Amino acid sequence: MNARIASRAIARRGFHTSRAQFSSPYHYPEGPRSNIPFNPKSKWFPFAYWGFMATGFSLPFAISVWQTLKPRD
Repeated sequence: MNARIASRAIARRGFHTSRAQFSSPYHYPEGPRSNIPFNPKSKWFPFAYWGFMATGFSLPFAISVWQTLKPRD
């Protein structure tokens, strides 16, 4: 009985008709790129980004090669 009442109440609610509650099109008042801890507009960002990605991708492979070539005791 309660499930039927709950499903009717949910079906009655039209989420597509709700208006946006934010006054900014970016959903935060400071604007785009203000909620991240780095500046993607700096000239060094591409080098730092790709350096970070290359290190993160190659580190597991480098560790496995080091472990494979390490002499056994």
